[in-house]
Amino acid sequence: MKFDIAVVGSGPGGYVAAIRASQLGKNVAIIEKAELGGICLNWGCIPTKALLKSAQVFDYISHAADYGISVAEGKADFDAIVKRSRGVASGMSKGVEFLMKKNKITVIKGAAKLAGKGKVAVTQDGKTETVEADHIILATGARSRELPNIKIDGVRVIGYREAMVLPKQPKEMLVIGSGAIGMEFAYFYNALGTKVTIVEFMPRILPIEDEEVSKAMQVSFKKKGMEILTDSSVEKVEIIGERCKVTVKTKTGEQVFEVDNVLSAAGVQTNLENLGLEEMGIKTDKGKVLVDDFYQTNVTGVYAIGDIVPGPALAHVASAEGIICVEHIAGVHTDPLNYGNIPGCTYTHPEVASVGLTETQAKEKGYDILVGKFPFSASGKASAGGHKEGFVKVIFDKKYGEWLGCHMVGEGVTDMIIEAVVARNLETTGHEIIKSVHPHPTMSEAVMEAVAQAYGECIHL
Repeated sequence: MKFDIAVVGSGPGGYVAAIRASQLGKNVAIIEKAELGGICLNWGCIPTKALLKSAQVFDYISHAADYGISVAEGKADFDAIVKRSRGVASGMSKGVEFLMKKNKITVIKGAAKLAGKGKVAVTQDGKTETVEADHIILATGARSRELPNIKIDGVRVIGYREAMVLPKQPKEMLVIGSGAIGMEFAYFYNALGTKVTIVEFMPRILPIEDEEVSKAMQVSFKKKGMEILTDSSVEKVEIIGERCKVTVKTKTGEQVFEVDNVLSAAGVQTNLENLGLEEMGIKTDKGKVLVDDFYQTNVTGVYAIGDIVPGPALAHVASAEGIICVEHIAGVHTDPLNYGNIPGCTYTHPEVASVGLTETQAKEKGYDILVGKFPFSASGKASAGGHKEGFVKVIFDKKYGEWLGCHMVGEGVTDMIIEAVVARNLETTGHEIIKSVHPHPTMSEAVMEAVAQAYGECIHL
């Protein structure tokens, strides 16, 4: 049981790091106590997108007449929707299992704990074995953060994991938190007919997004019939039979809601317990493992990536960190990750995608800026597709033409944001975007038009 590299955790950070290490000729083991693929493939990114797709299809059916099509009234089969989602997750997990075999990576099942220099103790079914490795990468991820006054019981008060497999669709649900997780589940359940209330502690929903994006999403969600309370907090939840009595403190006083389920979506908490960090003297701060630019901890031979290190808790970030980490271990030249150019996506309907600085952040940093905005209502493709909601907003530095930020709301924008990410990585200027011929009719033309609008050259506004 001796390896070049042992990876603890098989999520999108861990399994990607293991595969890249194998490609670089390393003898690799991956240690996992649950399903291969981690939370992302089994209880996060992938199964939630399957749920959201079902909600979108149901929404299409409900509005078929808008496209000149008459259909019988659609009915959402909640059990079948959940079953499909679990099937998608299972298939993806099996795909990771195949990749492990293909890349000759040893999979060791069990709970891992650091056991001294170059050693990991792995416990399964009461038996413990020791795995030795020259380099150990911790990629143990995160779970739903439990608020001190809101106890998650997994039945009435739930986290994202339970929200994916509820035994029956709730008639009423209250969602705590309006980040990506809270918003996605709010959209999903609302689309299927659940009455949804969102409670957000900050002054606006999607608080890390550009203010115009937050405003547009608030208008959209309210149109869909959701109640949104900002500058508000859940003070207590009382379980009365099969219902939850929820006391919410708002700007104007207390309100009481009675719902079937409360979804706690107020962030995530890192999985650092029982890893042996303290015994090894590995430094942490505020629930995060401290690492250098290449994810080395203060203890030689131990690394950490993904949700357990500072930075955005996103699957694609964990994957990038894993690749950089093992390439550095292998002696391959690699640059540190640019955390200022990480795209963020929210898979509601409409979708939200962004990268870089918001308008407010750019001003606070002292930039003299150019701002361009192009609404999808002026897009031929959006009009033809019946998705005129939303816009593309771009922010440039007026002096040097640096693309400071890009923010999108609309149909399919999570697939469009990469244009801005790549362009920013290449230090592209606004005029280079304008002169790059975008295909017509496409939603992507809105990026070019928004940039052109920033420079006073927009044709279709």
